[in-house]
Amino acid sequence: AELLETTAAVLRAGGAQLDARAVDVRDAAQVLALVEGAHRELGRIDYIFNNAAVNVCAELRDTSLEDWNRLIDVNLRGVVHGVHAAYPIMRAQGFGHIVNTASAAGLIPAAAEGAYAATKHAVVGLSSTLRIEAASFGVRVSVVCPGLVDTPILDSTKYVKLGSDALRKISPGKPVPPRTAARQILRGVDRNRFYIVLTPTVNALWRLHRYAPSASLGVGRIAVRLFRRERTEDD
Repeated sequence: AELLETTAAVLRAGGAQLDARAVDVRDAAQVLALVEGAHRELGRIDYIFNNAAVNVCAELRDTSLEDWNRLIDVNLRGVVHGVHAAYPIMRAQGFGHIVNTASAAGLIPAAAEGAYAATKHAVVGLSSTLRIEAASFGVRVSVVCPGLVDTPILDSTKYVKLGSDALRKISPGKPVPPRTAARQILRGVDRNRFYIVLTPTVNALWRLHRYAPSASLGVGRIAVRLFRRERTEDD
């Protein structure tokens, strides 16, 4: 909430008109109240960006059920709650654009992020079905699949038996600045792209996984070895 208010203050200083509210996306009622309140106030909903997420960087053998449930509740149910709140309004008005944030981990093997990847693959699957179902109602759907973006999720990620900089060390390329990511995302939304894949590296890895899956799994095994070099506990 503090970061939200700080960001809102910066935007207001730049001339933006906005309402900033902290909402727990795990709570369907809170999300519904936010979306329906915006609709009552503004008379329409043009876009919804379902972007909230958390991460756990851990091998599956080190991932607890508590971690699984938290990731599913935020990363998957949070998106479901946003879609469930906005989609009926957009269908009724005959237009709108739903933008769901997944991840490169929703497209390719993600070493030491298996639970996170599972939720992000689910977001891609949800979005692809919604894309084809919503089109006849005039509603557009896109899914954003970035690699590392330099946001607080890199600092809030829970690392299990791994150093706190493991993701930055192992992931190819530097984290993308948020402003750069936002421009690319909005460009993709404007062009009504379904997959909005950020960075040439992620695009290359995604193509490799589609056209040479065995080679892609081989790259993933290399990543596993690199992560294991960063383990803080041996077993």
